[in-house]
Amino acid sequence: MLLRERDTAKGVLVSVCDEDCLGETYEDGDISLEVTEEFYAGEEATDADPEAVIDALQGATVGNLVGEESVGVAVDAGLIDEERVLDVDGTEHAQLLWI
Repeated sequence: MLLRERDTAKGVLVSVCDEDCLGETYEDGDISLEVTEEFYAGEEATDADPEAVIDALQGATVGNLVGEESVGVAVDAGLIDEERVLDVDGTEHAQLLWI
């Protein structure tokens, strides 16, 4: 999984994606999900194991996840409600917001 953390004016943004999703665009009706290098990868991204992903999401203000493995880690850790996971063209997508 690719993990990227960045500080923003509104808190910590964490993006996580399965490596095979990088560079793909998923579309389903009005929904279009583009998994770009700019947002999910880049020099700041790391190849992360499940523990690192969970730690990052627990410290995030906002999380954005794409792919079965990435979303599955967050669901298994109880950070994402499985009922709230979107299926976009056969690919899992979830967002996390701590308030």
